[in-house]
Amino acid sequence: AGQGSLYSLEATLEEPPCNDPLVCQLPVSKKTLLCSFEVLDELGKHVLLRKDCGPVDTKVPGAGEPKSAFTQGSVMISSLSQPHPDNGNETFSPVFSLLNEDPLPQDLTVKMASIFRNFVITYNRTYESKEEAQWRLSIFAHNMVRAQKIQALDRGTAQYGVTKFSDLTEEEFRTIYLNPLLREEPGKKMKQAKSVGDLAPPEWDWRSKGAVTKVKDQGMCGSCWAFSVTGNVEGQWFLNQGTLLSLSEQELLDCDKIDKACMGGLPSSAYSAIKNLGGLETEDDYSYRGHMQACSFSPEKAKVYINDSVELSQNEQKLAAWLAKRGPISVAINAFGMQFYRHGISRPLRPLCSPWLIDHAVLLVGYGNRSDIPFWAIKNSWGTDWGEKGYYYLHRGSGACGVNTMASSAVVD
Repeated sequence: AGQGSLYSLEATLEEPPCNDPLVCQLPVSKKTLLCSFEVLDELGKHVLLRKDCGPVDTKVPGAGEPKSAFTQGSVMISSLSQPHPDNGNETFSPVFSLLNEDPLPQDLTVKMASIFRNFVITYNRTYESKEEAQWRLSIFAHNMVRAQKIQALDRGTAQYGVTKFSDLTEEEFRTIYLNPLLREEPGKKMKQAKSVGDLAPPEWDWRSKGAVTKVKDQGMCGSCWAFSVTGNVEGQWFLNQGTLLSLSEQELLDCDKIDKACMGGLPSSAYSAIKNLGGLETEDDYSYRGHMQACSFSPEKAKVYINDSVELSQNEQKLAAWLAKRGPISVAINAFGMQFYRHGISRPLRPLCSPWLIDHAVLLVGYGNRSDIPFWAIKNSWGTDWGEKGYYYLHRGSGACGVNTMASSAVVD
């Protein structure tokens, strides 16, 4: 057998509510399907070997029960290891059920309660009532199990575990901190950047060269797109004008009418907005509030302007070369596992971190290798109390989590 892995995935799929009156009169038997897929991954090529769906009965949570994100369906992943020479049979590693709501054993619950207490103290959490605290503890406990499974399936050096987001369901986390708009609409086409070739220095870091402001915090608002873009513009201005200014994301939340403020947005539209508004004010002049307000931009206060924006290559070698020569790059990624990321180089299995499901915008500020593992250094906007002092490290060269699919930059002449 050739080198490769076979993934078998089981997922429960729910049909969306019917919106065609002609079809809707038909009786609906089973809304939920249980599907299983087998995907062969050989040298990065994915072949769907089998797809099989049938109806399934699902238990609906009782009215009083909060519906947790774990009931959204369970995804089973098992990786087929190489046939053993003596027995000729494939052996399956344990099947992980990633999103399954199984009751936790008693002794684990007790252990979790003390870890949870530390979490509450560390992150200064307060809850309205004893009931809410109980509910958050149960989410926390299940999240610990999820983090452990993500850990077991990671092929990099990343460590996953307790973070400041550990008491949120997956649904809450996605709704508050991520940006689903990135995968829904491709945005306006930008022109391709001129290539700088693909000769990249072995490593590069704009942080040590003064092109990167400190890590900011988007708060409970899906405004990552604005932070990704201001981060890129800050770098472009520094490289072309010689001064590093911290620029206003709030101006984009309030004044960029194409994007949807805390509900998400696209870097391509944000560049257009900056150009059409006539520039960006600084963070000091137009500070961040974390929710949309009336636009109070004044052109005479704008300290930075851009002339255009460009789309960059999807080749990671070329991206590295461009970054080293031209500055930090706005990119969008699939944020799989980031809710529980602590440190190290993340490299999730491709089926778990699909490049098609992009939901978070960030800033590439550098790249290199840590003990032979190539990484991208990524500036995030969740504060310095997340990740490695606010930074995320992701495997470089494998198209991990779609990091290469939406790279762009402003142009400052």
